[in-house]
Amino acid sequence: MDAVFHALANDTRRTMLERLAEHQLTVGELAEPLEMSLAAAAKHVTVLERAGLIRKSARGRQHVCRLDPAALASADAWLRFYERHWNRRLDALETLYRTEPESAAKDG
Repeated sequence: MDAVFHALANDTRRTMLERLAEHQLTVGELAEPLEMSLAAAAKHVTVLERAGLIRKSARGRQHVCRLDPAALASADAWLRFYERHWNRRLDALETLYRTEPESAAKDG
């Protein structure tokens, strides 16, 4: 999971993932709108591939990339645990906030 969050920490790689969510792209196509060299794009693709976020296959001399959402699902599950934790904490704080004026009025 560390590799997933490391990969997602970079804006360029998140942009690549967004584009791959629409359809498969070659490494060159991924590099094009980002105004980066093919070598730089390939390094980002390698990080995404090692994290399990994309799969790359060779089609002749081109490398075609496609999104593999399984790694995102595990990261999402991990984040949902903390979302539930913080929602419970915030609900408790809201309950305390709503009952506090009643307690102050009774004491006053």
